[in-house]
Amino acid sequence: MIELHKYSGAGNDFVVLDGRKEDVSEFRTPEHIAALCDRRTGFAAADGRIGADGLMILTGDPDYDFRMEYYNSDGSGGMMCGNGGRCIVAFADALGLKPADGRVFRFAAADGEHTGEILAREGDLKTVRLRMIDVHEFRPALDGWFLDTGTRHFVRFVPDVEAIDVETEGRQARWDPLFAPIGANANFVSVDPDGTLRVRTFEKGVEAETLACGTGITASAIAAYLEGPAAAVSPGVSVHFGIQARIARLAVDFRPGQNCFTDVYLTGPADEIR
Repeated sequence: MIELHKYSGAGNDFVVLDGRKEDVSEFRTPEHIAALCDRRTGFAAADGRIGADGLMILTGDPDYDFRMEYYNSDGSGGMMCGNGGRCIVAFADALGLKPADGRVFRFAAADGEHTGEILAREGDLKTVRLRMIDVHEFRPALDGWFLDTGTRHFVRFVPDVEAIDVETEGRQARWDPLFAPIGANANFVSVDPDGTLRVRTFEKGVEAETLACGTGITASAIAAYLEGPAAAVSPGVSVHFGIQARIARLAVDFRPGQNCFTDVYLTGPADEIR
């Protein structure tokens, strides 16, 4: 019998399972994924929470410590999930996997290679530093920015993110013809006086606002750099942003280059729900 686990990355929650030794093909069907993630009748964690924003399968890979498969709650796949990436690193650690280099996990995902390092442990809660892919695709779009950080994102800056109707405005941006036919997640960002970014995200595939979106938080930080006084930071110098999602604090670091952003890291919590 396949054992299912529940993880939360800053409130973005996932059903997670180990697919290294068992046949888990049935869990890859859109119907099965949607059933597990259903918020009324889906998988119930021990604390009573039902359903999830997505499903992840950890599998083996001859060239990496493991491979991450990610699926949205509607069964769609083929993209990266930053909060899921931190959670699957925490899951690998809980399974007893050891990084080949003794410290940092290397794993493959839909968008390429990632690394994950556990910085702290406090019971079932772990702080994970996840290396994202280099970001080459970014451009002005509509009244904001389009970026691909492993998943396609639209980012718009607003005076007060708490005043935004994310369900309405997010759905409108997600389906805008400019992003057709794939669409894009929609992020709304306001900046606190201390420079903290407050981010809310409408996620395609979930088709609703989620409590956090890792690739969206990453995209929002890079867009904030693009919106700000870029000349004040020399290319190659690491840039840091503190991020406040709906219920958790995260951080994004990266190095701006001439035509890309490198050394992109997303740091935040990964919590096993028992």
